[in-house]
Amino acid sequence: MTDVAGEIIDNSAQNLAQNLAPDLPNVKMAHMDIPDAAKLAPVSGFEHPPRILLMYGSLRERSFSRLLVEEAARLLQHMGAEVRIFNPHDLPMVGSVPETHPKVVELRESCLWSEGQVWCSPERHGAITAVLKNQIDWIPLEQGAIRPSQGRTLAVMQVCGGSQSFNTVNTLRLLGRWMRMFTIPNQSSVPKAYEEFDEAGRMKPSPYYDRLVDVMEELFKFTLLLRGRSDYLTSRYSERKQDALNAANKIIAKA
Repeated sequence: MTDVAGEIIDNSAQNLAQNLAPDLPNVKMAHMDIPDAAKLAPVSGFEHPPRILLMYGSLRERSFSRLLVEEAARLLQHMGAEVRIFNPHDLPMVGSVPETHPKVVELRESCLWSEGQVWCSPERHGAITAVLKNQIDWIPLEQGAIRPSQGRTLAVMQVCGGSQSFNTVNTLRLLGRWMRMFTIPNQSSVPKAYEEFDEAGRMKPSPYYDRLVDVMEELFKFTLLLRGRSDYLTSRYSERKQDALNAANKIIAKA
C-alpha cells in the first residue's frame, strides 16, 4: 500500500522537479521549500494585542513564582499585551481524570488562545516543581490537527530559595524545545526570592527586577516578530512529505 502511495506522489511533475536537482536524489522536490525572505514579510490583519499566557509552579499562599509572574504580567500589560495567568490550584495530576475536566479544558483553551507564554518555577531539588511540570504535561503535542504549543514564543524564569541557579530555566528550555516553542535567549533567575518582594507582594528595585523587564521586552518583541509567520517557520519538509503520503494512502483506501 505504501509503495503504491509513493508512486502516486511521484507523479510527472515530481519527476520533472527531481531532474532539476540531480545531486539530491533522496529529496522529493515537490515537498521541498526554498526559504524566501518574502515569505517572512510583515503580516497585517492582527487587530488584537499580543496574547501571553503565564504559568507558575507553586501552590503556596505566598508563592514567589506567582509573585514574579504577576510582576511580569504587569510589565506585559504596560507594553500592550493581553495576559492570562493560569491558576494551577485544583488541576489534577495528568492522566488521573478525563481531558474534559474543567481545569484541563481551561488550560488547553488558554494555550490555544496564547501567542506567547511565560513559564516560572521554583527550583526544588535542583529541578522544576511537579506543579509546573503537571501543567506542561497536560498540554498535548497534538490535539487533532492542531499543535497547541507549536510556534508560540516562550520566556523561562525561576525563583531560588538560596543562591542563584540556572537548573530550572535550563530544564524549562528543554521542555520548550520539546513542545516546539520559540524560547527567547534571555531568562530570569531570582536568588533568595524571599528578599526580593515586599509585604504587598511587589518586586523591589534591583538588578533582578531590571532583568525581568529585559526578559519581558524581549518576549514581547519576539512575539510581534513571529506573528503570522510561525506556521511558515515551523513547516517541515519531513512532515509535508508524510502528510502527502498519508493523503495518498487515504485515497487508495477509498478506492
